[in-house]
Amino acid sequence: MSKNFDVVVIGGGPGGYVAAIRAAQLGFSVACIDEWKNAQGGPAPGGTCTNVGCIPSKALLQSSEHYEHANHAFADHGIDVKGLSLNLKQMLARKDTVIKQNNEGILYLLKKNKITFFHGRGSFAKAEGGAYQIQVALAGKDKGAEAITGKHIIIATGSNARALPGAEFDEKQILSNTGALTIDAVPKKLGVIGAGVIGLEMGSVWRRLGAEVTVLEALPTFLAAVDDQISKEAHKLFTKQGLNINLGVKIGAITAGKKGVTVEYVDAKGDAQKTVFDKLIVSIGRTPNTNGLNGESVGLKLDDRGFVAVDDDCKTNLPNVWAVGDVVRGPMLAHKAEEEGVAVAERIAGQHGHVNFNTVPWVIYTSPEIAWVGKTEQQLKAEGIAYKAGTFPFLANGRARALGDTSGMVKFLADAKSDEILGVHIVGPVASELIAEAVVAMEFRASSEDIARICHAHPSLSEATKEAALAVDKRALNF
Repeated sequence: MSKNFDVVVIGGGPGGYVAAIRAAQLGFSVACIDEWKNAQGGPAPGGTCTNVGCIPSKALLQSSEHYEHANHAFADHGIDVKGLSLNLKQMLARKDTVIKQNNEGILYLLKKNKITFFHGRGSFAKAEGGAYQIQVALAGKDKGAEAITGKHIIIATGSNARALPGAEFDEKQILSNTGALTIDAVPKKLGVIGAGVIGLEMGSVWRRLGAEVTVLEALPTFLAAVDDQISKEAHKLFTKQGLNINLGVKIGAITAGKKGVTVEYVDAKGDAQKTVFDKLIVSIGRTPNTNGLNGESVGLKLDDRGFVAVDDDCKTNLPNVWAVGDVVRGPMLAHKAEEEGVAVAERIAGQHGHVNFNTVPWVIYTSPEIAWVGKTEQQLKAEGIAYKAGTFPFLANGRARALGDTSGMVKFLADAKSDEILGVHIVGPVASELIAEAVVAMEFRASSEDIARICHAHPSLSEATKEAALAVDKRALNF
């Protein structure tokens, strides 16, 4: 006889485990199923984000940034470093420790909230009596299968890296984000296909550690989703650091051999090129993960791109079946998945959970970081919205000078008549933290004047945010 739950969550990534916790807080009996395994075969909840995405990449970005600072920036601070060397094995071990700490933290939270955790792969078996039977293929030490029943099902199965046709991932020479995090020796020549978030972050890590990095991007513009002024500034800074960024590239044959990975491509000028890389990272997007879900057995509808089809409330075509995160429409961001997970749990409880896609922040954790929320200037122009803009460079910020990192700027976009903030864009130090103020402001429909009138601590990087808001009205004080 199967165990019965009010809510069964399939997937223990950011959307899944957060949905499970919120549902438990609301008084439901909850099960969470997740199949990620650690090196010992034990459970490793947290999904792509914790295991091979956000968390480990940030760990390596931090470590590699320390290494670059010691190599190049410490001398300016009067710190002389002699005999500096890279212990890559220890760097990777630290990254693995950070992952383990997060895995264990999630397991603790599930237990604390009395959520029944199943280590394995969940799939639909059948619909019966207004509920759904879920088959769990147990992983790790507990082999076999177990059947459980849930009145409400939340699908949070995430996404997988998209491979180039004819260049499947072997995670040894042709790498996805997974393999890019486990390279055991710094490659002399590293190729990166795709100048998106993953490509730039991973390219930055290995460039700092000594690799010659070439980025090949099919689009003719750099970071097309980013505000033009910000993306141009970022392109200038990354190029100065040593990233070789090629835009408008058409990728041809990719061949892995004993001497490396040969990539044939046509550059923006139309000239044929051929380069041999020691390693090749392919980061051309991600695809929704519905592998083995067996949704067809209960009539679950997918859209034409393979995502689980949902409405604005994350409801699928099936009663009491919901889906959140990367497996549904919208940005593939961990924090978006978390917000949807909370909202769905609250909707199940009869509350009015809400996610505002217009105030979901985006971050690229390069150095400098890039962060933004709301509309870009090119979007406002295309939509015919009258706006005012204000910018302020970190070059004129006292705290940035003291840090020794004055690259980048803050940019505000506000409605020309009402002054309501329509978008905020930052390239510079700790942009990922600074953007939070803009998200709060936009959620409360604040004006640029509101930010300009708020007292910001001095000296702080956040003063650049205030100054950019002042610049909307052409009255910046320090530039």
